[in-house]
Amino acid sequence: MTPRNRLAPFAALTVAALALTGCATASSGSTGSDTGTSLTWGWRLPTSWDPVTSIAGWDTHALALVYDGLTQLDPAGEPVPGLAETWEYNEEGTAVTFHLREDATFSDGSPVTSESVRLNIERGQNQENSTLAGQLRIVTGVEEIDAHTVTVHLDQTDYQVPYLFAGKTGFIVNPAAFDDVESLATQPAGAGPFALTEYVPNAHAALEKNDEYWDADRIFIDELDVVPVADDTTAVAGITSGQWDVSIIPASQAQAAENAGLDVEEIKALTVRALDVDSTVAPFDDQRVLQAISHATDRQALVDAIYFGHGTPNWQPFPDGYVAYNEDLDDLYPHDIPAAKALLSEAGHPDGIDISLMLAEDDTALAELLQAQWAEAGIRVTLNVQSASAASQNYVQRTYPLVLDSYSGRQSPLQALEVLYGPEGLMNLGRQTPDALTEAIDIARATPTDDPEYAQRLQDAVAIGVELQPNTFLFSWPRILIHDDRITGIQHWLDVQRWEDVKVEG
Repeated sequence: MTPRNRLAPFAALTVAALALTGCATASSGSTGSDTGTSLTWGWRLPTSWDPVTSIAGWDTHALALVYDGLTQLDPAGEPVPGLAETWEYNEEGTAVTFHLREDATFSDGSPVTSESVRLNIERGQNQENSTLAGQLRIVTGVEEIDAHTVTVHLDQTDYQVPYLFAGKTGFIVNPAAFDDVESLATQPAGAGPFALTEYVPNAHAALEKNDEYWDADRIFIDELDVVPVADDTTAVAGITSGQWDVSIIPASQAQAAENAGLDVEEIKALTVRALDVDSTVAPFDDQRVLQAISHATDRQALVDAIYFGHGTPNWQPFPDGYVAYNEDLDDLYPHDIPAAKALLSEAGHPDGIDISLMLAEDDTALAELLQAQWAEAGIRVTLNVQSASAASQNYVQRTYPLVLDSYSGRQSPLQALEVLYGPEGLMNLGRQTPDALTEAIDIARATPTDDPEYAQRLQDAVAIGVELQPNTFLFSWPRILIHDDRITGIQHWLDVQRWEDVKVEG
């Protein structure tokens, strides 16, 4: 089966009609249909099918269906071969040479070559509306050694590139589409496990197996539909009725899924609830105030009440077990109301303090619980509820100095630290970075990932960021998928949810 572009003019009407009747796909979960095994995934559709213009970190899950990176991340978050079979650094760590698979092709059958890689990196660097330019700033040039060997030259010693190229930054688009790059927003052209055949924004994406994919022997799904779950409370009923075969659910629905006899996959992920803080704005320019807020926070109570016990109190941006996780930060600021009051008094606020917390509408319950907890320490909070779009704009406009937020990690742990703490990091509202943190990040970046000292140097940088920077982390929470027992082989991927080895039985 060679994927075809079947974006027919009547597709929108057909899919819209199906969506309105609550039927995502006529052959959902069927193994006896004319087209083979199919699966419907209750998930989210991307903001763009073009990795260069996609604006949401969550998009990577859908984009990975149609694109492959030079590398991939294994379930533990470590880089493994993708379109590149092997790679090696030069002695200085300032250039990395990738050896492409000679059998790697795009879904139209054309080969993935060194030129493809060069053109993609250059587009990511130079296209006016690129969201990847910041990550690719480290690249000073791309050299085509031969048709399947390409060297990426860097502006400094950086052993994180194989991590970086496992995500959107390394997704390789078919250069044949570059004559009309705007079309990529709805018509992706990649070398991933699937190819898009129908797409209706906000409603439906139909994909079919890409037999040209280099690892196609591990893909057992012939047709995969992605259909958003508009109402989280309908996910369990949608699985039991066959509307979806696999679905993402919030923690609030996990018990209902278990009661319905469904399999619940609780997958550790690089997601953490956090407070974004602008430390250039009073009173958050006093570290004692931030420490008081942290001591006034009962993290376990947040997990129990809002996430129904599905989560882990956390004081850092990474989950337990991940290479960057620093166990010395466990319980860094335990729930301690007297300690919080004492810190406020030392900071010149013996009678407490009045602050405003900005949040999106979906976070009202969590914010109200924080408000009640902090009140016990004399931290009086006004909740400022904004639209999701206004909350997103704060990364750039920095209108609000204290924001209830979520953070999803990046493929590279050091890239994650730069997003949180770097001078241009979106979640670094004050845009200030201590010299000690910059130095620690650079030391970790310049350490080969197979060096015995790598993990410790990385964790040292995490500790400096957590202790010196204002961002306050609350708890990590898992990705929760549900399905019935016909679905087998789902692996627990720390990063992007992949479909290798997943089967639909009977």
